[in-house]
Amino acid sequence: MNKENTVNRTWISRLSLAAAVAVPAAVATPAAAETLEAVTDPSFVPFEMMDQETGEMVGFDMDILSEVAKRAGFDYNLRTMDFNGIIPAVQTGNANVAIAGITITEEREKIVDFTDPYYDSGLRLLVPQDSDVDEMADLEGKKVGTKIGSTSYDYLTANLEDADITPYPGSADMYMALMSGSVDAVFYDAPNVGYFAKTKGGDKVKTVGPLYEGQQYGIAFNDGSEWVDDANEALASMKEDGTYAEIYKKWFGEMPSSESN
Repeated sequence: MNKENTVNRTWISRLSLAAAVAVPAAVATPAAAETLEAVTDPSFVPFEMMDQETGEMVGFDMDILSEVAKRAGFDYNLRTMDFNGIIPAVQTGNANVAIAGITITEEREKIVDFTDPYYDSGLRLLVPQDSDVDEMADLEGKKVGTKIGSTSYDYLTANLEDADITPYPGSADMYMALMSGSVDAVFYDAPNVGYFAKTKGGDKVKTVGPLYEGQQYGIAFNDGSEWVDDANEALASMKEDGTYAEIYKKWFGEMPSSESN
């Protein structure tokens, strides 16, 4: 064997070894998950709220979004904004996904895509403990606080003829107005109203009347988003394996039998 053949074989062996090492490394590298721009409302307790110690957004919706993203296969950057800007942000593409106790409505479905419902809700009245208001009809001639851009505001304007309806930018604002006597009642989403009554409202307020206008919350994506089906599959699997029930119990207690599956 001459020297030239020996050198050639040595280089061929080295190239073969390098290729053998490089191929598995390339195959093993996973594709980076797509990062979506997510938005929420920071004042819809206990669905989304700021943890004052960590500065992080926490709540029922935050846990739901985190788990859905993990199972669906996307990452997200989360930012907060007033509720009335959330649907427009998703509609215009300034955000890709939104979760903020957003009620699925026909009007909203015309401009964004919703997942399957992930929470059943409704609207509820909150009044001072000594109030004589028992139902919607008792609000005629009174001052009522609600939230800008919400379905509760739409319901009030459609069903009350003689009432002073004041929309507030955040739920904390309308509750403060109730506690200070600036309004006679607050009308808003039942879980948020109930949570306030049990916590900061203490023995000063009470919920009254039936659950008005049954509603369902959905996660909103851009119109035509490729992630809706994956998010629906994630939600379904969460309900099947008990993860959804665990998150629900963490924030609201035991699930009602009607929401157990």
